[in-house]
Amino acid sequence: MDKKSILALIFCAGIFAAGFASNGNVTLFFNVAGLLIVLGGTLGATIASFHISRLGYVLKVVRTSYRSRVKTPEEIVEILVDLSVKSKLRGLHTLAEDEAETSIMFLRRALGFVVDNYAREQTREILHTEMSYFKHRRDESERVLRVMADICPAIGLAGSVVGLIGMLAGVEDTSVVLSMIPIALTSTLYGVLFANFLLLPMAARVRDITNHELLLQKIIIEGVLAIQTEQSPRVLEMKLKSFLTPASREGRLVSLTRIKERFQIKDREPENELRLAPENLGPEL
Repeated sequence: MDKKSILALIFCAGIFAAGFASNGNVTLFFNVAGLLIVLGGTLGATIASFHISRLGYVLKVVRTSYRSRVKTPEEIVEILVDLSVKSKLRGLHTLAEDEAETSIMFLRRALGFVVDNYAREQTREILHTEMSYFKHRRDESERVLRVMADICPAIGLAGSVVGLIGMLAGVEDTSVVLSMIPIALTSTLYGVLFANFLLLPMAARVRDITNHELLLQKIIIEGVLAIQTEQSPRVLEMKLKSFLTPASREGRLVSLTRIKERFQIKDREPENELRLAPENLGPEL
């Protein structure tokens, strides 16, 4: 998560906690027995519903969703346009260098297909298959989190029933009744909190990150296929900008100065200067 999101989350959590502390006795909302009932029941029901290896994968997906920085569509478009220009200047085989440098696994694999001279339709089919199963795996992770969110309130209600049974059993003993009331009330509270303030937000986060990464993968597929067919960098830029919001389409990505700096091209290299001519990069350079 970015710093602004973290600060906003901390601020909202502080306001939420202040509501609990407003009565001056926060300890009323803490009960170990109720917490154990909700946590143990939810985890047990989840393990009974899904294979333990899938739960490990879900944990990894959630951790990645919150900790990893995902590139923006603008950054991906810029990278692909630069790669297109580089392929024009030095040939498709030089993209192997960028295959090793890029931190995006999907883009790295796509460039590998181009360098290995896969047919265009083969590249498209493999990448679409990978994108489809990536979405399927993420959908499964989101489903696990939503199932856990459905289980939590029910387990909390079960904890409340346990507390009520204890109260009825010790109706003649005031101390027993008083000890059972916190379990009856806090169990439902914990179930609702875990479901709506932890598990459902995690599921929504996974969905949001998944949609963002699917958009990046679509951009990469279109860009790599265009590079493979040696499409003009200018045409490629206009095509890929269709994925961006209107506010992000301002300016031109193909800049001779930036390209020379990125690929360390000297002005005294006649051959490269010829290849950098506007007519080789596309119209309206």
